[in-house]
Amino acid sequence: MDIQSIKNRFGIIGNSPALNYALQVASQVAGTDLTVLIVGESGVGKEIFSQIIHALSPRKHNPFIAVNCGAIPEGTIDSELFGHEKGSFTGALDARKGYFETVNGGTIFMDEIGEMPLGTQARLLRVLENAEFIRVGSSKVQKTDVRVIAATNKDLLGATQNNKFREDLYYRLNTVPIRVPALRERKEDIILLFRKFAVDFAERYKTSPVQLSDEAKQMLIDYPWPGNVRELKNSAEQISVLSEEKIISAETLSRFLPKQTAPQLSMVVAGGNAVSQHEFMTERDILYKLFFDLKKDVTEMKKMFLEIVQNPANLNSMNKLVQDEYIHNVPLVQSTSDTIHAGSMLAASPTQPVLLSHGNDLDPSIVVDESLNIMDKERELIEKALRKHKGKRKDAASDLGISERTLYRKLKEYDIED
Repeated sequence: MDIQSIKNRFGIIGNSPALNYALQVASQVAGTDLTVLIVGESGVGKEIFSQIIHALSPRKHNPFIAVNCGAIPEGTIDSELFGHEKGSFTGALDARKGYFETVNGGTIFMDEIGEMPLGTQARLLRVLENAEFIRVGSSKVQKTDVRVIAATNKDLLGATQNNKFREDLYYRLNTVPIRVPALRERKEDIILLFRKFAVDFAERYKTSPVQLSDEAKQMLIDYPWPGNVRELKNSAEQISVLSEEKIISAETLSRFLPKQTAPQLSMVVAGGNAVSQHEFMTERDILYKLFFDLKKDVTEMKKMFLEIVQNPANLNSMNKLVQDEYIHNVPLVQSTSDTIHAGSMLAASPTQPVLLSHGNDLDPSIVVDESLNIMDKERELIEKALRKHKGKRKDAASDLGISERTLYRKLKEYDIED
């Protein structure tokens, strides 16, 4: 059967090369008894591929059953799949046939195979290799003739490395892999699918179908669709029901599409600790943190100089301590008998120097003339980073904890020449 005939028969909409290739593989493998592993994100329509394979196979007149491995409790999944004997566990009042017994001669579709417990995986492997199983609570080996089609939205190969999925079972299931593309990889099909869902809904409820403006179409195409076809169908039905307009504008459509959020990335701050984006959501938050750290350093410096003023004998040892702490960032200015000029010790801010009188009491002429304007501080930090890295924007941006693109925008905003 050709690809277009398969699409017509099973109601598949779309012409993307990735979708057509997946359908081609499904039609070619259908006539065999090979095990198939269907891989794809949630909502892409993996189950329809299992139905296509069964319908085009010699088993088409025999039973077909779909089992969601993630929805069956771990304590009962063995009984569901392989059956049990009377009294084999609490509540087993009668003997029961499992799916591999009742679907003998047919096809079993095992969705979310990655959620299957390791013990059950060993039992399934025996079925795939020897076509035999044992009921729970029995010692009698039974034969079965069932074709297995599995599906997953997880990285099973990665799960094998974490000992969460049996490696031998993975390679046994992955005899013929079929990858169903995500909707964001089928952008040319999004408008076709939306139109199909809107028409189906209109026919069901005897209304006229909604239509999209050009801007709304582009918005629909640009949206990432994490829920794939299932999410698109739900959105089409919501718009059909709730919109008072039949021509959907971009503004109207935006009310039905979830707001896109940035991925939760991690960044590394001082000390090498990974900090999630929940803690630092914007570059301004980063700058605020730098300012608070700077204020803390300045406070420590003030205490240090106060001790120098009150205890002149400790001046040499204090200078040694300051040099060890700040030698890479803060050049010390040579002190005189009357005053110590410490303006350069405010490492991140070229403000007026702090003047401390040499005596027992703190002179009222102490000057701490700092600008508290956030934009001024931001500009100063950017200029300092550029000087530190000799105009290399990439290194400066990394030091500031912002992207190179953001740094370029700030350079233009503050008219900074690097």
